[in-house]
Amino acid sequence: MCDEEQLARRSATLRLQLRGLTKRFGSLVANDHIDLTVEPGEIHALLGENGAGKSTLMNMLYGLLTPDEGEIVISRPDESGDMVETVHRFDSPGDALDAGLGMVHQHFMLVPVFTVAENVILGREMTNERTRLLDRRKARQAVRTVSEQYGLQVDPDALVEDIPVGVQQRVEIIKALISDCELLILDEPTAVLTPQEIDELLEIMRQLRADGKSIVFISHKLKEVKAIADRITVIRHGRVVGEADPSASESELAALMVGRDVRLQVEKTDADPGEPALEIRDLTVVDERGFHAVDGLNLTVNAGEIVGVAGVQGNGQTELAEAIMALAPTVGGSIHIGGRELAHAGTSRIIEAGVGYIPEDRSLDGVVKEFSIEENLILNRYNRPPYARAGVLNAVEISRQAAANIETFDVRTPSASTPVGSLSGGNQQKVIVAREFSRPLKLLIAAQPTRGVDVGAMEFIHSRIVAERDAGAGVLVISSELDEVLSLSDRVAVMYDGKIVAEVSPDTPRDEIGRLMAGATVQAEEPVQTEESDGD
Repeated sequence: MCDEEQLARRSATLRLQLRGLTKRFGSLVANDHIDLTVEPGEIHALLGENGAGKSTLMNMLYGLLTPDEGEIVISRPDESGDMVETVHRFDSPGDALDAGLGMVHQHFMLVPVFTVAENVILGREMTNERTRLLDRRKARQAVRTVSEQYGLQVDPDALVEDIPVGVQQRVEIIKALISDCELLILDEPTAVLTPQEIDELLEIMRQLRADGKSIVFISHKLKEVKAIADRITVIRHGRVVGEADPSASESELAALMVGRDVRLQVEKTDADPGEPALEIRDLTVVDERGFHAVDGLNLTVNAGEIVGVAGVQGNGQTELAEAIMALAPTVGGSIHIGGRELAHAGTSRIIEAGVGYIPEDRSLDGVVKEFSIEENLILNRYNRPPYARAGVLNAVEISRQAAANIETFDVRTPSASTPVGSLSGGNQQKVIVAREFSRPLKLLIAAQPTRGVDVGAMEFIHSRIVAERDAGAGVLVISSELDEVLSLSDRVAVMYDGKIVAEVSPDTPRDEIGRLMAGATVQAEEPVQTEESDGD
């Protein structure tokens, strides 16, 4: 640790203690007498699987939920340097902010049509002392000051709807820092970020720690926790089950999270490819800006194999998946599914052809948050047997299947009638996976299939994807996690600038795949010289 960082850590003043914090929702005990201490100037990781109670705990800390039992204690030094405890009850996020706590939620709390500066001061508006009117100039300057201090690089005049997800997250962090927070809660902050954005966020966290801030880092991603945390607390089923050092192995942390040994590597036999399940020729898709997001793309996925698409986010992967599912209009080329041309068919026809779809953005395209779990589980078959006959829903069968899927896919919920929007992000993903895998498939399009899920759920989803392949389905996996692509795929298609620029084996060195992802061309092999060709 450098001298400057040691000095900043010593100057940090806020210690947070949670004592016996408990929260119940009916018969469900989401948090069961949680004890947790965050020391001044440390990054404390809170590790747990989906539904373990991590977000509930932090929502109590941030004033969004009221504890049923327990205390929130904040300690600061008095003039003599002795730590003085005060017990707090936060009835709103404003109370938490006043006490020096800030929070960046997994799903950002931003207004898309407002500028960065307008979002940052929303609820804590800066006014001109003379006119008492909103002072946008002062707001913009405040954003620039914090942005420069912490290397956050955000344009205060940009509209939130026009900036990438990683930059939106920086806006949320700036909101907390402008409110002079001393402890920052980051709730699953890497769930929707690209690998490059994750690296940038970890560096921002190090800078915040070096400046004396404390951070509660909620995650289930073991590599990131090991890379950034000073201490790790693990909770399971709403209880603290242990503390771990960042030097612990990923296998040890996974077992502590899930309560059993977890296979961190995908286990599968060699593929036995059959006839083409998906054939794409010269596909072109124009995005909303008029650019060719997919530009003359060619790709084949055979039955009984997994083809993974590797690429830096934003090179047309999203538009490719949406075009296959008829969710994005194509302007050229063909899409054959099971030998049938379906480039201009509707989404319902594609689903009826035996295509399953795990969308990239579960909130926008995967679930209807206001609907119950059992309603979401039949979204693609609500009008067909066994769920409906002659236009009448079969409530008994819908409930029976929902109960079976909730158990099989380990969806953590009080009941099948719970609105999906009240579940954690990982449990929402499990609902989508359960819906798509609970019917026979000929082709599976899986875009970011394990985004936001814990290692136990990831192991299960990976095994089900392999099982679909082994049952004869063609599988197209699109993921920003290169480890996931390489471990699942039988063949890897590298995508850059709207095209498939190479197809390689998953055993190809990572640095070579990385160069292809960055736009490097495949090196042609040198022609072999023979004795016959040497003479002339």
